[in-house]
Amino acid sequence: MSHSSNPFQIAQRQLDEAAKVLKLDPAVHELLRWPMREFHVRIPVRMDDGSVKVFEGFRVQYNDARGPTKGGIRFHPEETFDTVRALAAWMTWKTAVVDLPLGGGKGGVVCNPKEMSQGELERLSRGWIRALGHYIGPDIDVPAPDVYTNPQIMAWMMDEYEKMTGRSAPGVITGKPLPLGGSAGRGDATARGGIYTVREAAKVLGIDLKGATAAIQGYGNAGQFAHKLAAELLGLKVVAVSDSKGGIYKADGLPFQEVLKHKQETGSVVGFPGAQPISNQELLELDVVVLFPAALENQITEENADKIKAKIVAELANGPTTPEADLILHQRGVYVIPDFLCNAGGVTVSYFEQVQNAYNYYWDEDTVHERLDRKMTTAFHAVHEAAKKYGVHNRLGAYVVAVSRVAEAMRLRGWV
Repeated sequence: MSHSSNPFQIAQRQLDEAAKVLKLDPAVHELLRWPMREFHVRIPVRMDDGSVKVFEGFRVQYNDARGPTKGGIRFHPEETFDTVRALAAWMTWKTAVVDLPLGGGKGGVVCNPKEMSQGELERLSRGWIRALGHYIGPDIDVPAPDVYTNPQIMAWMMDEYEKMTGRSAPGVITGKPLPLGGSAGRGDATARGGIYTVREAAKVLGIDLKGATAAIQGYGNAGQFAHKLAAELLGLKVVAVSDSKGGIYKADGLPFQEVLKHKQETGSVVGFPGAQPISNQELLELDVVVLFPAALENQITEENADKIKAKIVAELANGPTTPEADLILHQRGVYVIPDFLCNAGGVTVSYFEQVQNAYNYYWDEDTVHERLDRKMTTAFHAVHEAAKKYGVHNRLGAYVVAVSRVAEAMRLRGWV
C-alpha cells in the first residue's frame, strides 16, 4: 500500500493540517494521531464441512474523551488493520462534528461473506463477540453494521453479548432489527443526512436544486437511498448511477423504482433499458450539479480532480477524495461536503438508537427525521463557518470543528 493510498496515513495527514490551523499543543496532536487502544484477535469457526477455519479480527478504539467509542464492523476479504484504524479516526471526527457524546471506533474481520453460509456467518459473528465482548458495552464501545454486515449479524452479536453478561443489553450494538430495539429511520439515515447537507449547501451557494442534475457513484444502501431521496426531497434529476460492474446514463433522468428493480433482478444497474453504458470514471466527470461518491476510497485523486465538473460533491462514501484532490477542487471552486459530515446521518441515528435503548422508549420515524435534520443542519453550518473563518477547504473546516471539540474534552479531563 503506497503512502498516498494508505488510508491511515491519509487520516493522519488530514489531522496534521488541522493541528497547524488550530496551533494544537504538540502533546494533544501526538495523542490524537494514534488510536488509544487496538485489539487484534483470532476467531476459530467450525465450517459447514466440519473443518475449523481461523479468522483474523480487529477492533480499534480510537479516542473516548467525549464518550464511549462507536463504529461499525466490516466483514471483507481485503480488510486491513490500517483501514480499520483510519475509519476509527474518521468516526472520532464524525461523532464530534455532529456533536454526539461519543468517541470513534471501528472493527473488522478478514473473510468473504459472499462465500459463507448463514450458519457460518452466525458462528463467526458470535465468535467475534466472544473474542472482544469483555472490551465493549453500552458505556465502553458500541459496534454497528458496516460493509457486508447487517441487522441480522447485529442481532446475533447482541444475543451472544447478553449470554456472556447474563443480562439484557440492547444498547451494546446499534443497527439492530426493529423488534430487538432498532430505531425507526435507520435504513436510509446515511443518505438522508447527506441529502440534508446538500440542501443547506445549495442555500449558501444560491443554487436552485429543483430539476438540477445529479450522478451517484455506488449503488449500495447509501447510493440507492440517495437516488430515492434526491428526487423526493430536493427535486433533483438523477441522470447517472453506477455499481462495481459499471454505470448507466440517461439525460432525461433515471426513475428510482425501475432502476432498483433492475438491480435486484440482475445484480447490477448495468444494462438498464433505455440507458447508455458509462464507466465509474466517466460518471465522476459528468457535467452535473451534484455528484455523490457513494462507493470506495480514493476515487477523486490529483489525476482526475481537474476534470470534476459538479458544483457540489457530497461524499456519502468514506475517504473518496485524496488530500491532493481536495486542494485542486477547492482552488477550482467545487463545493465539497466532506465524508465525515456528509455521511454522519448513519451514526447520528445509531446514537438515537442508543438513547432509545437506554430509556426503553421508542420514537416514530417523523421524530427521528426531524431530530436528524436538526443535527445535520447545525453541523453543516458549523463546518461552513469554520472553513470561511480560517480560509480553508471544507474538509479542513470539518476537521477544525471536530478536532477542537475532542481536544477540549481531553484538556478538561486533564489528559494533556
